[in-house]
Amino acid sequence: MSLFFFSTAASAHVTVIPKTSATGAWETYTLKVPVEKDVATTKVTVKVPDGVEIMSYQPVPGWEYSVEKEANGNVKTFTFEATGEGIQVGQFQQFVFVAKNPDKATKAAWDAFQYYKDGSIVEWTGDEGSDSPHSITDIVTATSTDHHDTTVTEHAEKTDKVQTTKAEKEDETSDYLPLILSSAAALLSLAALILALRKK
Repeated sequence: MSLFFFSTAASAHVTVIPKTSATGAWETYTLKVPVEKDVATTKVTVKVPDGVEIMSYQPVPGWEYSVEKEANGNVKTFTFEATGEGIQVGQFQQFVFVAKNPDKATKAAWDAFQYYKDGSIVEWTGDEGSDSPHSITDIVTATSTDHHDTTVTEHAEKTDKVQTTKAEKEDETSDYLPLILSSAAALLSLAALILALRKK
């Protein structure tokens, strides 16, 4: 696996899912940090890709969350650091955070730094195919949602038209009803008059 997303490399690398996300979406990402050495991992720092905005994170018992911000207030890097023993050999830890994707399609590269208890650091900042690659999030243009919205709108417009037509027919029936009743009453009165004259 690669740093954040799946690949054909060794499975001991840090990963984040999902691999693909939509433009402008508020995506819930999961950072998975395994231990590939014989010592515990005590900290992981992630550099936020250009255009991505970190919105919130899910607290993890035994870990502290901190950020480094840019001048405009956006999160530049975020860090999860263990308050205890950290991630032990043969274990992994997941960290969940929410980020707003860029509005334009792009390939967002995530650089990460994995700190071990012995002071060593593994930098997951290389290109794809390297020994320590960073992950790439494929931010794709959201089209299915727009199509769905259009379909819903068209359906609503058709429903409105049907309801309007029914209402118009009901109105027309209501307009003719008094005339029909009046005519019927006149015919009944005429019939009664004829019968009365015949009796005489």
